[in-house]
Amino acid sequence: MRIDKFLWCTRYFKTRNQATEACKKGRIKIKGQVSKPAREVFPMDEITVRKNQIDYRLQVLDIPESRVGAKLMDIYRKDTTPKEAFEHADLLRHAKEHYRKQGTGRPTKKDRRDIEGYKASPSPYEGGEQKNGRSDNEKKEK
Repeated sequence: MRIDKFLWCTRYFKTRNQATEACKKGRIKIKGQVSKPAREVFPMDEITVRKNQIDYRLQVLDIPESRVGAKLMDIYRKDTTPKEAFEHADLLRHAKEHYRKQGTGRPTKKDRRDIEGYKASPSPYEGGEQKNGRSDNEKKEK
C-alpha cells in the first residue's frame, strides 16, 4: 500500500491529498529516508511523521484494506512516539500564549510602552550604565 494511503487509512491525515502534500514536503520518512507519496509500505516498517511540530514515530503492524475507525487503529500500527515530543509541543504552545492570547488585537498604549521600555533597557552584560543615563566614559569626558 502507498504511504499516503496508509497514513490516510490510519487517520493521521483527514484527506489523502493532505497526506500526499506532507510526503512532497519531506515530512514523512520511512526508515529514516524521506519518501515520496507512492512509496510502498510493508509490515514492520518504521515511519516518522512530522505533524504540528511533533515527530510521530510509528511501526507498521499490518496493512488495512480501507480507512479504519479510530478504535481499530492500534491493529495496524504501533505508536512509539516519545513523551518528550508531546511535552515540548505543549511548552511551545504555552510560550506563545504567555504574553497575550491570540486574536486579542493590537497592543494597547501601555503594552506598547512596556515593549519599548523592554527594548530600550540596557543589557545586564553591558556594564557602565548609571542612573542618570550616562555611561562611565561620558562622565570622564566632562
